[in-house]
Amino acid sequence: MAKKKQWKETELRVAFNLERILGTETPLMEEWLDVSKLDFDAFEQRTFDLIYAKGVQNMATWGEEDLKMKFLSVIVTLGKMDDEGIIVTFFDKPLKGIVNNISLSVKSDFMMAKGFMDLYQTPFFHFQEYKPQINPTGESMAQLLEAFLIAQEKNKEDGIIIPLYGCEIVGSSWRFVIMENRQYCISTVYDSTNREELLQIIAILRKYKTLLKERYMTPEPMVLKLDR
Repeated sequence: MAKKKQWKETELRVAFNLERILGTETPLMEEWLDVSKLDFDAFEQRTFDLIYAKGVQNMATWGEEDLKMKFLSVIVTLGKMDDEGIIVTFFDKPLKGIVNNISLSVKSDFMMAKGFMDLYQTPFFHFQEYKPQINPTGESMAQLLEAFLIAQEKNKEDGIIIPLYGCEIVGSSWRFVIMENRQYCISTVYDSTNREELLQIIAILRKYKTLLKERYMTPEPMVLKLDR
C-alpha cells in the first residue's frame, strides 16, 4: 500500500493554485475577529477559571490526546460549538476526495457539518487541527488546507459555494483561517495561556456559530447524502 503523502503548505499552494492573502484585513476575517466582551453566566465563569488555570499549568507538557480531552473539549463547549439541530460536530473523522485529479485524504480532528447522529453530510462548516507542543506530527496548516480542499469539492457536488472557516491549534497557539475559492487568510496568533486572549478565542468561536446559522445555513430542508 502506497504511503500517504504528507503535504506541505507550499506544495499545496503550487499544486492547487492557492493564494495566501497576507495580513488579516479581509472583510470576512475582520468580521469574524470583531467580537464583543463575553457575558458568562456563573457556571461558565467557574468553568473558564478552572480550564484556564489547568491550561497555564499543563499546556507545555500535554500530548495530543491530553490537549483534546482536558482542554480543547471544554473550550469547544464554552465556544458553543456543540450539536444543535442538524448542525453536528465530529471528532477524528477521515475525509477523502479527488481535487484536480489528485487524491487527498486527511483526518479532521474536529469539524461541524450537516448531519445526523454519527453520520455527516458534506463537511463544509468548520475544521480544526489540534497539535501538541511536544512531538507534533505532520504540518498542521497543510492538513487544514487539505481538509478545506476536500470540503470545497464535496460542496460543489451539492451546488454549495461558501467560504470555509477553521482554526489551526499547536499547543497554546491558535490561528484562525478562512478559505474562499482558492484564496485563504490566516489570523495573527492567539495565546490560550493568556487570559484575555483565551476569552477572545472563545468569543470568536461563538461568533462563528452565529455566522453559520444566520448566513450560511439554508432555511429549506436538505436531502442528506450521508458518509460514514
